[in-house]
Amino acid sequence: MTKRLKTIAWFLCAMLLLIWQLAFARPGSAQEVAEPPTQTTDDSSEKKEAATGSADASDESDAPEELYVRIHRDDDNAPLAMQTATVRYVGKPGTKYAGKIVDLVGVVHIGQAEYYEALKEQLSGYDKVLYELVAPDGTRIRPEDLQKRRSLLASMQTGMKDMLNLEYQLEKIDYMAENFRHADMSPDEFVEDLERRGDSVWKMVARMMGAGLATQSANAETGLLMALFSKDRSKMMKRAMAGQLIDIEMVSAGLDDANGENTLIKGRNRKAFEILQEELDGDTNSAAVFYGAGHLPDMADRLVTDFEMEPTDTTWLDAWDLTRN
Repeated sequence: MTKRLKTIAWFLCAMLLLIWQLAFARPGSAQEVAEPPTQTTDDSSEKKEAATGSADASDESDAPEELYVRIHRDDDNAPLAMQTATVRYVGKPGTKYAGKIVDLVGVVHIGQAEYYEALKEQLSGYDKVLYELVAPDGTRIRPEDLQKRRSLLASMQTGMKDMLNLEYQLEKIDYMAENFRHADMSPDEFVEDLERRGDSVWKMVARMMGAGLATQSANAETGLLMALFSKDRSKMMKRAMAGQLIDIEMVSAGLDDANGENTLIKGRNRKAFEILQEELDGDTNSAAVFYGAGHLPDMADRLVTDFEMEPTDTTWLDAWDLTRN
């Protein structure tokens, strides 16, 4: 009986994580520290491709501005990996930011160790890396602070990473790197933006849950349940969950209020891009916006419309190897 209850609990956690992962899987408590000066390094395309792999996305027939996470398959349509994208945007000639580079670096919050090692190498090559964290301005994430995280979501993520044989983003990325800069709302700003629009966290959760349930297929639930009892549970769970996690449009649509606005994605993106503009107005020539993949479609629109930039190439990283436990 205990084993059966534990299996049911894992199933419920998996279903909830599918809905929350791309937009809600946020870092927990962190220690506020002083921000170090900017470190300028060379961001050659050769170094970037070495860190991220092939820039060719044509085999999946995906427009770079539309997709930031995908399942890569072989010729027989068997799943090989869940991948996240880095899409490079360059300022158009004759515009304010002509020649400046902004890479939208999508990330999932649990992944294989090799994935985060490649991301660390890639992120070290930018003048500035803007990262997400709803926390007071200037907050940094120290390794010792991770031991203090006791939230329900943190416990779920830790449990899921153990079951899937994956790693947790906050434990593998160096947020104390000199070129990292916090670029997100403070808790007060988050609440104020919700109140300004007459919204609330619970209303957002309800909309998102509704959108998730409306698009959730019985096959997906069956696949997860079967994976839990498979002898290759980690591999089969990853395959079952990957197909759901790539549905960014469902997640984003479920967040919007009646006016097409939301705080969790669009409000926080506005704050991040205020900081991006400040960086590009200064000496920063290459910047990475390092955010959950669910944020990037809206960010791409802002780069094209407000910053007069255009996408030039897309590179992909394997976040989950779907061929192994």
